[in-house]
Amino acid sequence: MVENAGFEAVEAFDVDDAIRILESRTDIRIVYMDLDMPRGIPGIELAATIRDRWPPIAIILIAAMFKEKNPTLWDRAEFFAKPFRRGDVLASIERLMESQTA
Repeated sequence: MVENAGFEAVEAFDVDDAIRILESRTDIRIVYMDLDMPRGIPGIELAATIRDRWPPIAIILIAAMFKEKNPTLWDRAEFFAKPFRRGDVLASIERLMESQTA
């Protein structure tokens, strides 16, 4: 979906892989992640780590189930409950990318 919209996607296979990628790449502007990440810390904790260590990175979170229907998130972070509309997520990616270049 992300690549079809013209963006480069870098896939992380688990939490440790995601951290390694973020530590080695300075060109990542948005993290699009499922809160149900395999192995390691819960996805919401990974999102908090990203916000703390790499504040300029925007975060798009998705999940099948979450305690809150519309959770309170950080600035430049958005949440989509599954099932979500692809167009909504892509619009969010585009909006977040534009806000970083403005």
